[in-house]
Amino acid sequence: MTGDGLISAYAQDAERDLEVSVRPKRLAEFIAQDRVRDQLDLLLQGAMRRGSPPDHILLSGPPGLGKTSLANIVAAELGSGIRVTSGPAIERSGDLAAIVTSLAEGDVLFIDEIHRIARPAEELLYSAMEDFRVDVVVGKGPGATAIPLDVEPFTLVGATTRSGLLTGPMRDRFGFVAHLDFYSPTELEALLHRSARILGVPITPDGAAEIAGRSRGTPRIANRLLRRVRDFAEVRADGVVTVETARAALTVYDVDALGLDRLDRAVLTALVDTFRGGPVGLSTLAVAVGEQSDTVEEVCEPFLVRAGLLARTPRGRVATEAAWHHLGRTPPNGTFGGGTPPVPDLFSVEPDQP
Repeated sequence: MTGDGLISAYAQDAERDLEVSVRPKRLAEFIAQDRVRDQLDLLLQGAMRRGSPPDHILLSGPPGLGKTSLANIVAAELGSGIRVTSGPAIERSGDLAAIVTSLAEGDVLFIDEIHRIARPAEELLYSAMEDFRVDVVVGKGPGATAIPLDVEPFTLVGATTRSGLLTGPMRDRFGFVAHLDFYSPTELEALLHRSARILGVPITPDGAAEIAGRSRGTPRIANRLLRRVRDFAEVRADGVVTVETARAALTVYDVDALGLDRLDRAVLTALVDTFRGGPVGLSTLAVAVGEQSDTVEEVCEPFLVRAGLLARTPRGRVATEAAWHHLGRTPPNGTFGGGTPPVPDLFSVEPDQP
């Protein structure tokens, strides 16, 4: 995560309990994602009328958009229990067999980051999803015996931030696949007003709009910024989150008007000032800002690309004209996004690391 993780879309351990308090408990309380919410409502209503568990559900999309909340909502709407685990926690097929055989009829099994589940466990999951049966192998070598165990009918809800890493057989076994999109500023404002009511934070409409505009379209980031602005308002203001208070607080936390933090701006500054806008290879750019390559690629770049500030080209990373203007620089003629990319600096380009 970047810095203190303030604008990281990944959940921090210390904030999970706080997240639970503001999570919607029912579909009617879930803000935005209208298409997914309507489709999910039809799926659940149809299953309840038939008196059978609904099809297995796959939720994909960037972190922080509400996949875990929707999994809990599915269980709440069905009136069923929920068992929560994650793909990296299931290392052996026996781990998964122990989980699925302990489920009661109609329960929901939620597996977060399901694309990271171990392959032996994934293959055992196939029969559990389709036939509600698992074969547990006892012993090794020629004396090994497969013991079939029945599993109560259940609904698997899988969540993934990288659906492309799911195998074809796994993806095909989900009867309902939904992709969650980033929230609009208007939707985030509605979410912030709801969270503020739950947390008991007085907030004005323009204060909510200011926080929403810096939240990267992600509810988790919006709620996190709201809590930090609340702290500032209580300590250095009158306790009310106004637009002035929000701006002052987020300036303290190095979150600018576009939602960029210190590392985001460091990446753009290095790209513009040090490498004249690029192209520049990923590892060279990471060294220039003192971070690991995967941090720059997975944490910074997705938002910078989506905001139109950075482009990935076959020759390397390139700053767009908007990036120059955001940093208060004058873009050279031919800046990528306003013409052809500039001639690359041979010492900054890494052909094997686009």
